[in-house]
Amino acid sequence: MTASPLADSGIPSSVFTDAVRGGMDPAAHNGSIPVPIYQTATFERSVVLDGTWDYSRIANPTRSALEEALSLLEHGSDAVATASGMAATLLSVLGTCHSGAHVVIPDNIYGGTWDLFSEVLPSWGIDHTAVDMRDHAAVAAALTPRTRLVWVETPSNPMMKVTDIAAIGSIAHAGGALLGVDSTFGTPALQRPLVLGADLLIHSTTKYLGGHSDVTGGVVVTRGPELAARIRRLAGQIGVVAGPFDAWLVLRGIRTLPVRMSRICASAAAVAEFLAGHPRVRTVHYPGLPGHPDHLIAARQMNGFGGVVSVEVDGTLDDAAAVCARTKIFTLAVSLGGIESLIQHPAQMTHCTTGGTAVSVPASLLRLSIGLESVEDLINDLDQALHA
Repeated sequence: MTASPLADSGIPSSVFTDAVRGGMDPAAHNGSIPVPIYQTATFERSVVLDGTWDYSRIANPTRSALEEALSLLEHGSDAVATASGMAATLLSVLGTCHSGAHVVIPDNIYGGTWDLFSEVLPSWGIDHTAVDMRDHAAVAAALTPRTRLVWVETPSNPMMKVTDIAAIGSIAHAGGALLGVDSTFGTPALQRPLVLGADLLIHSTTKYLGGHSDVTGGVVVTRGPELAARIRRLAGQIGVVAGPFDAWLVLRGIRTLPVRMSRICASAAAVAEFLAGHPRVRTVHYPGLPGHPDHLIAARQMNGFGGVVSVEVDGTLDDAAAVCARTKIFTLAVSLGGIESLIQHPAQMTHCTTGGTAVSVPASLLRLSIGLESVEDLINDLDQALHA
C-alpha cells in the first residue's frame, strides 16, 4: 500500500472521504451527484404525513443532506443546521437549560457569545460564571446544583486557549451538567469533541466549514439521540434553521475542508514561528508553538493546530490598529476561516463589548485568520506592516 501524499497533514484519511461523500445520495435526487438546492417552502404530501417532506422550517432535503454530512464527520447522533453560529449557541442553551439554570463559561470566549450570556440570557433567568477552563479545580468549584451546562470554546477566540475536553467533560458529568463545545476553530478535520466526551458541539459554519466567506450559518451536533430529538424539535419550533441555499453552500464548502485545513495549518504554523521571533511582537498565541502553555493538550486532542494566530504587538491599542491599516494582503475584517487571510483588532472589533469584564482581551492583540495565499507573501506583508 502506498502512503497518502497528505499523510503528513495529521488529518485522518477517513476525514477526506467523509467530507467528500457525506450526505451524497444520487438515488434520492434523480441521479444528481451534487445535492440539489431544494429552494421550496412547502411540499405536496398526504393528509396524514407518511414520512415524506412537509415544510422547510421543519425539514428540507438540502439541509438534511448537510446535517447528515456533519453528523458523519463529528461522529454524532444527529445534526441541526441553523441560520448562524449564534443561533446554534442559543439553541444549545435553550435545549439544555431552563429558567433558573446556571452555565459555566470560559474566561475567553467569542464576543457575540459573551453578549448572549451577559445581556440576553439573564433576562430569561439563565445566569453564568466565567472561569479559566484550564484550571480544573476552578471549573469544579464553579458548578452549583443549578448548573445544567458547561460551555467550552477550544481553541478559544481570540486568546487561543485550549481546553482538555475529556477532563472538563468528566467534571461536568460528575456535577450533573452537560458539556457543550464550540469547535469552530477546531473544525471536524482537527478535533472530535463528541468522541472525547462532549454531549453537544456547535460550529459557526460561516467560518471553515463554508470556507469561502459567502454564507452565514451554524450547526448543533449531538452525541445522544434523546438530546438530538429535543434540539431538533426546538429548532423547528423557534425557526432558527438554515435556508436551502445557505445549506448548499456549506455542504459544498465541506467537500474541500480537509484539503484547505491541511494547507492553512501549515501556513499558520510558519506565520506563528516567524512572529515569535519578530522584534515588534510581544507575545504569540498559537497552540502549535512548543512554548504555548497548552501545546501538549492540543497535540493530544487535535490533528492540527488550526489556522488562527493571535499576536500582541509591542505597543498600544493605537499601535495595533495602525498595523492593521498597513497590511496589503491581509484584509481588515471580522470573521475568519475563509480562503483569504484576514486581520482584525479584537479590542475594537469582535470583543469591543468585553472590555473590563472577565473575558476582556489585551488592547494590543491582533487576530490573524490565515488563508490560502503564498505563506511567503503573508509573512512579508506582516513584516512590512510591523516595521513601518
